[in-house]
Amino acid sequence: MSNEIAGHVYYEYLNNKDADLFTVVCRPDKNGKYPTVITRSPYVDDDALLSEEKICENRLNDFQSWIERGYVVIIQHCRGCGKSTGDCVPYIYEREDGLFLQAWVRQQDFYNGEIYLVGSSYTAAIHYVTAPFADDIKGAVLRVKDTERYNCNYRNGFYKMGLHGGWYVDMYKKKTITTKNYTPESYNMLPLSNFSKTVFGESAEDFDEILKHPNHNDNFWDTRYGGGETRGILNHANIPILLMTGFYDIFTGGIFDMWNAIDDETKAKSALAVHPFNHDCSGELEPVNFENGDISKFFPEYDLAWLDYIRGKEKPPFELGKITYYKVFGDKWCCDDFYTANHLEKIVLGDTSVTYKYDPQNPAVFKGGLSANFGGNAWQDAPDLRDDIITLYTPEFNEDTFVKGKIKARLKVKSDCEDTCFYIRISLCKAEGDYGLRDDINQISNFCNTYVQGSEITMDFSFDEHAFIIKKGEKIRIDISSSAFPLYVRHTNNKGLFSELTTTKIANNTVVLSGSYIELPIEK
Repeated sequence: MSNEIAGHVYYEYLNNKDADLFTVVCRPDKNGKYPTVITRSPYVDDDALLSEEKICENRLNDFQSWIERGYVVIIQHCRGCGKSTGDCVPYIYEREDGLFLQAWVRQQDFYNGEIYLVGSSYTAAIHYVTAPFADDIKGAVLRVKDTERYNCNYRNGFYKMGLHGGWYVDMYKKKTITTKNYTPESYNMLPLSNFSKTVFGESAEDFDEILKHPNHNDNFWDTRYGGGETRGILNHANIPILLMTGFYDIFTGGIFDMWNAIDDETKAKSALAVHPFNHDCSGELEPVNFENGDISKFFPEYDLAWLDYIRGKEKPPFELGKITYYKVFGDKWCCDDFYTANHLEKIVLGDTSVTYKYDPQNPAVFKGGLSANFGGNAWQDAPDLRDDIITLYTPEFNEDTFVKGKIKARLKVKSDCEDTCFYIRISLCKAEGDYGLRDDINQISNFCNTYVQGSEITMDFSFDEHAFIIKKGEKIRIDISSSAFPLYVRHTNNKGLFSELTTTKIANNTVVLSGSYIELPIEK
């Protein structure tokens, strides 16, 4: 039943699979048939305290320009969120609920045969799960989220407590389990497989399964719990898609991978935009708020302009088939194919060896999640505050240098444990402080499953894409450790499935600097 608030906004509770899904419809003043924009969100807790009428008024104000341009805009509260009933279990019901909403739209008198999907982060992910897209899905704006669920949970087998960890706890059955026995240190419990029972008071089957499958090649990631229904779904989508990320987004690398995998036909009508900030696409809380870096100000109403481009009403806001990106500390927007830079500069880390003691009971702490965890960027702590963090510096650069692409690193290491890990963080030394660039983490068992304690092994690291200027006289800082709290679940220095291990031990880890280096992709 419709509940009309004004002539062009109303709400309905759409029932699907034992849940009433609160849905707001904003439409142009005149009756007629219009293109429809769909957005669904779980981030509506504040709306739960408002009347339906007030929510409708707020959404009408939010999307006034869209309505004036001739779009119907539909906003739905996800299951178990805001005004919608049912239980919120991340991802699990989104395909059924999303397809149900699309089918409902097709039955409405305003439907003109065109549906557009718009969302950011999780609100983009819930559009991904409705693929393969029906013929009336004519285009999309999908920001700060890639299609690989693995990337949300793991990096090289290390669970991202600084991304999925705390987020999942907040989301899980947030209306029905309002008190949860949780702090970030909860991810230190052993075995970690007890996490959901301890924190929620019940087993969360989907979460428990994720903890069993840290390997990206595991068949689990093709199942629903692993997000298999979204893997590669944009590769041959054949609709105009605007993708967006930031150089300090939590999905930067995954979105670049997703863009690179898209077929030529889809890519030719699509675009990728990369701003210089974090997952929120804003520089207000970042250490540097770059001039003209705010994409919504430099490219006003780019999302609405993208839909108008699809409908043949104006030129696209970004060049098609290309990547539009902000050159960090170069202070300008660029547009090209973002191919690998034409020069690789290898910088050896030293001529000695350094050994440190890594105690999992006392993990090292780093500021800012950079491109793999929440927290964006941050000025880094001063060096030499802990014995278990090796800090190294490159020589000063003798000219302005444009680094563009994926930085890589190689460490020659050894340990007195059968398995352990190494973490690398790279920062740019500015006059104001050390500005974090990238991080990566990996474990010995990913390179040698039969490691002999005390032997040397080579480990390779690869960092997410970046584009930044090193000014003359500046240098790069490299921090090497074996932990990074509160970003990644600690390595116990034991071999085996991390979530089933019950003890920790101290490792004596060595980095052979003479056999270790970083490699910068430099555009000449």
